[in-house]
Amino acid sequence: MTSLAPSRPSSAHGVGPWRSSGVFIGRSLRHSLRDGEGMLMAVALPVMMLLLFTYVFGGAIIADGYVDFVVPGVILTCAGFGAASVAISVNRDITLGAMRRFRTLPIISATVLAGHVVASVLRNLVATMIVILVALAIGFRPSATVLEWFAALGLVAVWILAITALFACIGLASGSVEAANGYGFILLFLPYLSSAFVPIGTMPSWLQPIATHQPMGPLVEAIRALLTGVGEAPVLASLAWSCGIIALSMVLIALALPRSKDR
Repeated sequence: MTSLAPSRPSSAHGVGPWRSSGVFIGRSLRHSLRDGEGMLMAVALPVMMLLLFTYVFGGAIIADGYVDFVVPGVILTCAGFGAASVAISVNRDITLGAMRRFRTLPIISATVLAGHVVASVLRNLVATMIVILVALAIGFRPSATVLEWFAALGLVAVWILAITALFACIGLASGSVEAANGYGFILLFLPYLSSAFVPIGTMPSWLQPIATHQPMGPLVEAIRALLTGVGEAPVLASLAWSCGIIALSMVLIALALPRSKDR
């Protein structure tokens, strides 16, 4: 006799993108917790940089109040350091065979990258809060209102998402872990070519337009203005850069992921 009870959905239909993304986010977070040295360095390097610039170089650059000037740049440098590990993690999935196994599962392959990106954003936000607490402990005195704090942290979060997605593209396109690390390292120089650590007016005249109009230029100025009230806050330009990088990264991932070969 044939049963009239409704049959259970077959697993062949696959797992939904939200569920599979959640699984891969958890996977990436667990890997981060196991890599204690990597987590420590992602926080320790920006903190050491903050202390170095404040106590060693600060007096030579700006005699008084340099910590208020440099904190936005250190926050964004922290984002770059934290996101750089995504290029390596994604490339390891490609080169060590994990992606080959994931492609056999009934999931959307892009959710593997989503797991890396979202987990990195969460790690970076925690590292950012630690850097801000250290800055407050050594004399950082922002004048921002609650709304301005939310706006500044929102700009930081969107930039973290943008730079992390870009690092994921680098990891996807690189032929080896060493290459992914090397290509990603180039992006870590962006804060030094902006007003993150020194006023743009002190740079050579040919370098000033580059420092002003590269992605970090308006972002540093916007966060500094929101937190300390110094200068104007080019919020729209900052968002335009970050959202443009996110959109470009998504297009590149969509083009490169189907063509990527497990090595």
